[in-house]
Amino acid sequence: MFEYVFMQRGVMVGVLLGAVIPLVGVTVVLKRLSMIGDALSHTSLAGVAGGLIAGVNPVIGAVVACFTGALCVEGVRRRFKDQSELAVAVVMAAGIGLAGVLSGFVPNSSSFNSFMFGSILTVSEQETHIIVIISVLAVAYVFCMRRELFLMSFDERHARAVGVPVSLTNFGFVIAVALVVAVAARTVGSLIVSSMMVVPVACALQLSRSWKQCCLISSGIGVLTSLSGLVVSYELGLKPGGTIVLLAVATLLVVFAVKRVIFAVKRVRV
Repeated sequence: MFEYVFMQRGVMVGVLLGAVIPLVGVTVVLKRLSMIGDALSHTSLAGVAGGLIAGVNPVIGAVVACFTGALCVEGVRRRFKDQSELAVAVVMAAGIGLAGVLSGFVPNSSSFNSFMFGSILTVSEQETHIIVIISVLAVAYVFCMRRELFLMSFDERHARAVGVPVSLTNFGFVIAVALVVAVAARTVGSLIVSSMMVVPVACALQLSRSWKQCCLISSGIGVLTSLSGLVVSYELGLKPGGTIVLLAVATLLVVFAVKRVIFAVKRVRV
């Protein structure tokens, strides 16, 4: 299967996104903004529809829409500092409404539908380059700002007190998430990308003992489920995006089961 060019591109994209999406997802989950992936992914659908209507590359439309949605999330968060989840809900509502309206004007509905559930095996060479660039930038940002993101993940007030530029760091992080979601919408699907951002992190939280371990384990699980999902979907003729997410959920269930067995064994020994 790996002798085909489309599979080689699919594997490359799957590994990159499998590592990057959970990596940014760690901070998203710890900041209790788990639904931001849903908000931006639905907003990206509005951008896709707008791009198809305007006759431009829908990926560019998705990037512009996610960028705008990210700015709106951060703007609303500043007004509702103690209810940050309101920002996500407002942007999600606007994105869903706009996508629903614009989808009625899309000339080719099949192109629009491909962004809903993704088509990782039909990614072009140009799109692969875009995904590589954004993935590298996102990883570089998380690595360079790891101290700031770690402090902000648990307490923004404490982070501000020790000198972290919270507003600037939040702005950069939300933009990084928006770009990752925008390119992932084309490959794994707008309706699925948020699951890839949260489920591997949930697994990592059960296994890790530090923020660094959580980042490494979540990215590792993301890569593993992406690769295995591509192989299984190819062999069984399934949709890659949905298969990847189901394998991630299955991994989480296995982690829960193993931890429960270990806990039971320890109780018996005591």
